[in-house]
Amino acid sequence: MSITTGDFRQRVTVHTLAEKKSKHEPIVSLTAYDYATARIADEAGVDFILVGDSLAQVVLGYDSTLPVTMDEMLHHTRAVRRAVRHAFLVTDMPFGSYHTGTKAALKNAVRCVKEGGAEAVKIEGGTSRVPLISRMIDAEIPVVGHIGLTPQSVNKMGGYKVQGKTASAIDELLRDAAALDEAGVAALVLEGIPREVATRITREVSTPTIGIGAGPDCDGQILVFHDLAGMTFNTPAKFVRRYCNAGELIGEGIQAYRDDVRSRAFPADGESYHLPRETQRALDEAQQDTPAVHHK
Repeated sequence: MSITTGDFRQRVTVHTLAEKKSKHEPIVSLTAYDYATARIADEAGVDFILVGDSLAQVVLGYDSTLPVTMDEMLHHTRAVRRAVRHAFLVTDMPFGSYHTGTKAALKNAVRCVKEGGAEAVKIEGGTSRVPLISRMIDAEIPVVGHIGLTPQSVNKMGGYKVQGKTASAIDELLRDAAALDEAGVAALVLEGIPREVATRITREVSTPTIGIGAGPDCDGQILVFHDLAGMTFNTPAKFVRRYCNAGELIGEGIQAYRDDVRSRAFPADGESYHLPRETQRALDEAQQDTPAVHHK
């Protein structure tokens, strides 16, 4: 049975996100990478769907987000776009798609909107990204910022580590958040930072903050779909809460299917197509009228 909240829901826009912050209404965010999961998330009432570059790991099997390409991101964004009717749809710009100059970055951002159907793009980085973000916003492309633990910087950071644990690191995060807020980002993802720092940023910026591993005081929260659904194969991060174990359920279903095929219990006669009675009768009569062939 389909999970649905009905078609009465209004589409979520950048203005909706801002209104939710002003009204202190939590923003529900989730990643999705294909038609089926995006439709489930949208019909379940998620406000903000991100086609994250995390698809590199949870869908494509890479060991980090770095290898995923622009074409792969567009392929998955198009699939998600076909499913989403209500949620605000954002796509990650992958590593290398905005690092080699403004012209190339703008071209790729335009592709996300025109070819992928995204309503905004997400870019990792703080103050250094402000000129590029401002240029994109000038080009009518909403941008979601992302600071703290930025997975595309994993090599520079020396691993996936909590950020903002020292006074100087906190000051840098506050400067980054203020700069992105002033630039006009549609939302700001805060990843892997202490709750206290995320709380302060959320209080000081007008931009809606979306937390992942940043405590409960952000304006919204986001999880990776596969983490939420128990469909990942690695030990989950501390901030992940598994709401169901779809991976185990699917595995059990496949094992039952395997056993039924091997025992010839599937397909049953009721799951098979049959000839119309008149056709079967004609075939039977024809077979009876055909003389038997005797081989020497």
